[in-house]
Amino acid sequence: MTDPLLATLREIVGVAHVLDSRPDMAPFLSDWRGRYHGSARAVVRPRDRNELAAVVGACAAAGVPMVPQGGNTGLCGGATPLADGAAVLISLARLNRIRAIDTDNDTLTVEAGCTLAAVQAAAAAAGRLFPLALASEGSCMIGGNLSTNAGGVQVLRYGNTRELVLGVEVVLPDGRIWDGLRGLRKDNTGYDLKQLFIGAEGTLGIVTAAVLKLFPAIRSPATARGAIPDPAASVRLLGLLRAKCRDRASAFALVGRKALELVLQHIPGARDPLPGAPAWAVLVELSDPAADAPLGLQLEAALSAALEHGLASDAAVAVSEAQAQALWALRENISEAQRIEGISIKHDVSVPVSRIPDFLERAGGALVQRWPDVRVVVFGHIGDGNLHYNLSRPAGADNPAFISSTPEVNRIIHDLVAELGGSISAEHGLGQLKREEIARYKSSVEIDLMRAIKHALDPKGLMNPGKFLPGGIDGLEDGLEVAAPSGK
Repeated sequence: MTDPLLATLREIVGVAHVLDSRPDMAPFLSDWRGRYHGSARAVVRPRDRNELAAVVGACAAAGVPMVPQGGNTGLCGGATPLADGAAVLISLARLNRIRAIDTDNDTLTVEAGCTLAAVQAAAAAAGRLFPLALASEGSCMIGGNLSTNAGGVQVLRYGNTRELVLGVEVVLPDGRIWDGLRGLRKDNTGYDLKQLFIGAEGTLGIVTAAVLKLFPAIRSPATARGAIPDPAASVRLLGLLRAKCRDRASAFALVGRKALELVLQHIPGARDPLPGAPAWAVLVELSDPAADAPLGLQLEAALSAALEHGLASDAAVAVSEAQAQALWALRENISEAQRIEGISIKHDVSVPVSRIPDFLERAGGALVQRWPDVRVVVFGHIGDGNLHYNLSRPAGADNPAFISSTPEVNRIIHDLVAELGGSISAEHGLGQLKREEIARYKSSVEIDLMRAIKHALDPKGLMNPGKFLPGGIDGLEDGLEVAAPSGK
């Protein structure tokens, strides 16, 4: 029997862009890590905002839930449909146009299906920089970056995605289009509506385009990897670097030895630039738009001061772009190496920068006491307190059995994060992975406010159900309407 909704969707986007066979849909139904596997009524691939609005309107009229998906590189199952097969998955890959660039206003308007690398390239072609940088930039899409408020390695200087967006265009859950593509840096004419959709993981509407901030192009970056005695030294080293190099410090990452060992084991061509297998290392980058800025000399001077103060024991400064790329590859390939190793228990947390050493010491002690031979894989962005704190199974251990310990592990890590005034999700979002967990750490007032916003924009609970908000399948307490925050 012909499905009337699918027939309507084929009329909107064309027969070739409605996929309903399991083999054709398969690439869209599992997350990047292979942890979540779902099902869908169909995968629909609109080509522009008008087709997308018509698709959403048709699904809304039929009462069919929708799951938006970009590059499918997320780590929390936020773009993977549930197993019930009720939803239509909407791929944004064909919305991939660079709409406009305004170099006088330093803005770039792009569609949600543009890869991050394509956005970076468009900015570079205009002599500008779009600073968001992620390991998955060749395949992740800007719509997904907005939906999870991605951070990346340049947060130290440029901020999270929220700070890089001036305007958005959104298809609302009823199929209407909100055009908020304003390239304004000052606008006090009401609620800042764009911020509702940035970080909302597609639960309030589907971002179709964005106006992004651009910056002067970087002419002379300087990159180094340094060996440090402990995490406390990384915090002090960051302070020293900022004092000596000021806002030229654009990236500062901490990498634990076990994280590097996975890269050396699984990524061909990876090589440790530092002798002695240091337990901890930092990756440092200075950048400046001035072509003649002597950043290499500044970085060497700062690292020399770090050596004198005992904050570092060795350092390798890149003398070519190839060497800089090799140093960054050691950091950017950690997630891929962990994926090859097998599913791990991942945590994307943040704490105040000053509490990072305390967190690492106390968390490591508690975990080793419970699982003496566990491998703690740590890397993160020290400048913003964001740590990727992942546990891999002990060598030779049964991985499914280890993964079954996730609730106990989470209780140790997340309770400590909360005690230290941190967040259990720093840049990957909540998705399915942390959807129920967040209820333990947010107040009832916060949860009520989020549900009220969800109900106001998506009263039928059709947008990306089973993600982000704790409660029923749509985050509205098993479908109970929430008209306003209770203030409980």
